[in-house]
Amino acid sequence: MSKETKPRIVEGTFGRMQEVEDFLPSPEELVFTETPEMVKVTLMLHKETVDFFKGEAERLEAPYQMMIRNLLSEYVKRYQHA
Repeated sequence: MSKETKPRIVEGTFGRMQEVEDFLPSPEELVFTETPEMVKVTLMLHKETVDFFKGEAERLEAPYQMMIRNLLSEYVKRYQHA
């Protein structure tokens, strides 16, 4: 059975749901140098989230903060005018 046709097993009761297309960019797509106006904020993140971005940033030789910032910007672009 291929990965596309393999049934997914999900535990728990979730109610009515709709599957949506994955729109999040890959780590490689988060490394770009566009510099719009920025505002400095303090943000608490889960340790495993920061560890993931630090690992990907090291692999891609990019600042992890930029990758997080770009991910949030992509999310806003998608839903800003929805």
